[in-house]
Amino acid sequence: AMIYAVSFLVGAARTFEFPATQAMLPRVVPAELLPSAIALSSSAVQVATIAAPALGGIVYVLGATTVYALTGSLYLIACFLMARVQFIKRDHEPALVRAAGWDSLLAGIRFIRSKPAILGAISLDLFAVLLGGATALLPIYAKDILHTGPWGLGLLRAAPAIGALAMGAWLARKPIKRAVGKTMFASVAVFGLATIVFGVSTWLPLSFVALTVLGASYMISVVIRGSFVQLETPDDMRGRVSAVNSLFIGASNQLGEFESGVVAAALGPVLSVVTGGVGTLIVVALWMRWFPQLAKQDRMPGT
Repeated sequence: AMIYAVSFLVGAARTFEFPATQAMLPRVVPAELLPSAIALSSSAVQVATIAAPALGGIVYVLGATTVYALTGSLYLIACFLMARVQFIKRDHEPALVRAAGWDSLLAGIRFIRSKPAILGAISLDLFAVLLGGATALLPIYAKDILHTGPWGLGLLRAAPAIGALAMGAWLARKPIKRAVGKTMFASVAVFGLATIVFGVSTWLPLSFVALTVLGASYMISVVIRGSFVQLETPDDMRGRVSAVNSLFIGASNQLGEFESGVVAAALGPVLSVVTGGVGTLIVVALWMRWFPQLAKQDRMPGT
């Protein structure tokens, strides 16, 4: 019971953490450097995704208490570093935020609905991840389709992070400056194609490459979407919009894995993954038609 209670508190705290950190980033770096900053931030997450399990296993030799004590210490260090962050001063600071209430709660949703390009960018990511949740079925693929052991499963789990890390490092040095709308749609389409290739593959090296491409293409979408939404949103609305965005991301990740499992139980894992990839391609085609402003976006706002 205590583990569940503490896990609930951690989840609740992270609900506040994500919108706050997302809203802070545009006030830390100039607008023209925001895409590179988001790429570096996302790359750091991928480094942690790859390295943390290995480091945790090494530290676990000293005992589970040591692992969690070290983790808690790192959170305290992070709090200290965040407290020292210097913000860029604006010529015209936003007005004071009104008191919290239902109107304030729904303000972020209303703002997103009033901006078709932002709505299209956020919802595109939601449906792409919702339909392309192939990673939830990796244990089944490793055992029953690719006929590999734990080492193969570990390799498959690391592949998306490796692709995302490599692409994030590239985008940090070479940010996308033109045709950002078309590039985002193209990256999501490649995400869908890579999902289909992984779904039909019965060869471990090809599956690894497909998952690596999947992670790299998704990183392109993350950087463009994150930069575009942050730059298109006024300072006084950024936290609320980031909160709605985090809700979309969290829902798509969890519901995507649930959807993949349900379809796999009914049709089998291969059809589950392939239909998800095909669905992602259909979403891209529909969103390009329904959100032409986003498809025609050439440069990032304010750059």
